[in-house]
Amino acid sequence: MPIATGDAVTFEYTGRLEDGTVFDTSREVVAEEAGLTDAELDREYTPLTIDVGTHQVIEGMENGLIGLEEGEAATIEIPPEEAYGKWDEADVQEFDTAELEEMIGGQTPEEGGYLEAENGRQGEIVHVDDETTRVDFNHELAGKPLAFDVEILDVN
Repeated sequence: MPIATGDAVTFEYTGRLEDGTVFDTSREVVAEEAGLTDAELDREYTPLTIDVGTHQVIEGMENGLIGLEEGEAATIEIPPEEAYGKWDEADVQEFDTAELEEMIGGQTPEEGGYLEAENGRQGEIVHVDDETTRVDFNHELAGKPLAFDVEILDVN
């Protein structure tokens, strides 16, 4: 029976960028091969179970699962609009460098570093000079088409 909205689905997945780079997976062996494992993160690599239609995963993943069947393997291609959105210049904010240093406890901001805003959003510091610091609050996968190799293990 094909997967439909309301079904509980358990599946293995591997997410890749256009160039083939693995950015996430449920399979530990794939994570190890891609250099994603980190003992400090203490992550368990297990199949994912979701209720289709409850927005537990990105829109493109939910849409791509609908119609698949238990035991089926497929690749789901997801455009940025159905994943983490388009990259948006409005999500890059400028701060006075001295004021930002004060806000982060006297630390000097460094390009490539990350900080968390009061609203919980994380941003990457993309530019620092004596006067201005720019922080990109776009999701790291914003603007990128994604591909997920999935294997459907169970449908209820």
